[in-house]
Amino acid sequence: MNQTPAQVLESLKSELPPAPPPAGLYKPVLVLDGFLYVSGQGPMQRDGTLMKGRAGDDLDLGQAKAAARQVGLTMLSTILTHFGPVDPIERLVKTFGMVNATPDFPDHPLVINGFSELMASVFGPDKGVGVRSAVGMMLPGNIPVEIEAIFKLR
Repeated sequence: MNQTPAQVLESLKSELPPAPPPAGLYKPVLVLDGFLYVSGQGPMQRDGTLMKGRAGDDLDLGQAKAAARQVGLTMLSTILTHFGPVDPIERLVKTFGMVNATPDFPDHPLVINGFSELMASVFGPDKGVGVRSAVGMMLPGNIPVEIEAIFKLR
């Protein structure tokens, strides 16, 4: 029997970090015209600190991908804190993934798979996968990954 997103999220509850406070003048989430927009999230750890590092420098592909998964957990925590239960979410629409990487690091899409695989496990292999971009850049505070997303509501 397939689990609902809320049931999957309940099984992940022990892994969820606290929702980070805004680091500037913006809303963590915004509901508009049937869509839930989630501001860029970093990889918050359960102790409230952010993961640090740069892919291709002090993080290898596996570590960077794990950081992207941690961003997914952070985003789910942010949704629960600032929006509420995930039941009204119909599907993931768009993911914009940013990877803190060296200029020669070639695997940005593979890093962002850490986030995408988590969303597919929570919302299902169809509704948990949307359109996506994955780019490399410098990120604030030397965090390894930042991701923003758009979800369609029921």
